[in-house]
Amino acid sequence: MTTSDLPAFTKASTHYRWVICALLFLITTINYMDRNILGVLKPTIQNDLHFSETDFGNVIFFFSIAYAIGYAGMGWLTDKIGIRLGLATAAILWCLASTAHGMVASVTGFIFARIVLGLGEGGNFPTCIKTIATWFPVRDRALATGIFNSGSNIGAMLAPLIGALVVSLSGWQAAFYVTGAVGLVWVAYWLMSYRSPAEHPRVSPSELAYINSDPEVASEKVPWAMLLTYPGTWVYIIGAVLTNPAWWFYNNWVPSFLNSKFHVSLFAVGLPLVLIYLLTDVGSIAGGWISSTLIKRGMDVFPARKITLLICAACTLPVFMAPQLDSMWTAVVLIGIAMAAHQGFSANLFTLVSDTMPRGAVASAVGLGGGISSLVSAFSAAAVGRVLDATGNNYTVVFFVCAGVYVVATTIIHFVLPRTRASMVTADVALAPVS
Repeated sequence: MTTSDLPAFTKASTHYRWVICALLFLITTINYMDRNILGVLKPTIQNDLHFSETDFGNVIFFFSIAYAIGYAGMGWLTDKIGIRLGLATAAILWCLASTAHGMVASVTGFIFARIVLGLGEGGNFPTCIKTIATWFPVRDRALATGIFNSGSNIGAMLAPLIGALVVSLSGWQAAFYVTGAVGLVWVAYWLMSYRSPAEHPRVSPSELAYINSDPEVASEKVPWAMLLTYPGTWVYIIGAVLTNPAWWFYNNWVPSFLNSKFHVSLFAVGLPLVLIYLLTDVGSIAGGWISSTLIKRGMDVFPARKITLLICAACTLPVFMAPQLDSMWTAVVLIGIAMAAHQGFSANLFTLVSDTMPRGAVASAVGLGGGISSLVSAFSAAAVGRVLDATGNNYTVVFFVCAGVYVVATTIIHFVLPRTRASMVTADVALAPVS
């Protein structure tokens, strides 16, 4: 079966699935505001608390460990208690932890606050991906994922603007209070408004038919301990392990890179970061749009995803030149393109989980893969801090590694993923353990 053989559900009398996508976009924006505000305020806090690059690397290390636990644990919890309560639980935990950052005054205090933040924030993506799989047919999932995932770029873009404004008015502590409080408002609305598609009063029968219009991998419960026996889980683990450390580096160290290389202050860093994250937003949505468009034109799902992954991987290569440039804006553009490519890559990588796994196992599979990749990211963050201290803030090696890992990931995924999804759905390949 190809995409052209699917039922012709081209219109729905309601479009509430896009409201759900907008809510996921908002919470992902909040997630990244809470996460990135530390990196933005790092030079200011570093001057106050006198910690080194190694200390900062250790803060990110412990956050990454907690994020790994939260990613896997919250994904499992969501498959147990459902999307509505799973996402609310994660958001409440990380928003409270965000406010706690403003109440500490030592590296140890930041480590503890960051651990709790990581445990909560780990639940965002597994639950959001499960929500997209619940509310969208296969043909639209990469685009919907790209849209909600673009919230990470908006959140990262808002972080320096909020940081600069609030710091100028009330000090760096208040920035954490503001970002934490915004998330709790979102949670209240989510709990009041969210229901499953079949139960939601604002979803028409035709929209529900459209949501369920594509053939799915057979729906059955997958024991959490068995997830590693499925190829869909391994595709996500491979891609996330190789590329997420690069994404974490960009989000945690780019403000410091601009400060170290081009002497950009907290109050001047906003404009370069806005440009970077605007480019990243374009990449997130474009990556989803490319594969969705290829599928709608008749290409099988897996070749469409692979072609998009390859395009994104090629776009990351030029970033290795960033530390060698004398022009800040050229470096900013290269970093922005690389981060845009990551988000396009990520939108398709996330979607491949729902393409290959039963819906009941999507959050658990994303959680497990994200947890493993976050453990790798933890050690990579600690290593980055030590490399920068040892080299006097020379970023050359780090950017070189970040430039190449996407090509490696794409190559491996090409051989791990079955040739077509149509044959997989027919034969239930995803439900057969890896031999």
